[in-house]
Amino acid sequence: MVRTRVGYAGGSKPGPTYRAMGDHTESIEIVYDPQRVSYEQLLDVFWSAHRPVSKPWSVQYRSAVFPADEAQRAAAEKSKLAREAQLGKPLFTSIEDDAVFWSAETYHQKYRLQGNSDIMAEIAAMYPGEDAFVGSTAAARINGYLAGYRDAGTEDTLKQLGLSDEQLTALRSRLER
Repeated sequence: MVRTRVGYAGGSKPGPTYRAMGDHTESIEIVYDPQRVSYEQLLDVFWSAHRPVSKPWSVQYRSAVFPADEAQRAAAEKSKLAREAQLGKPLFTSIEDDAVFWSAETYHQKYRLQGNSDIMAEIAAMYPGEDAFVGSTAAARINGYLAGYRDAGTEDTLKQLGLSDEQLTALRSRLER
């Protein structure tokens, strides 16, 4: 991942917020390097992370994919059909074009990272201001690690995050739990 941010998409209300979401769905925007990961791989993660086999109880929490172009739409449709065949059930996931993404409030961004005050303080000093923090690749990766998403390259990546030795040790300790 290059960066992520959480927010709202798929609705008609301009400027939604958590307290006034309107008809939007809680969403995540993922900026990725297609040289390192394919859109199809991202879809595999999406489908494996949840089982949308029942109707959602609200628009806020429905399952949806918002492709950026026709190629992504075709890939999303194909992957949805494959997942339905695998599960033997229809999926209640919509695939919607032309969805405007609205960034959520700062307190929702990088939630796991914000819950680790020492590491967060160091990241906030390195990336001052909301845009720098939300747009930080390092913050996105640390947040993902703290949420339990790691791969074989995690240790190499940790060394590139810019954290002090003290906070790298703290992060490694949290990852071992």
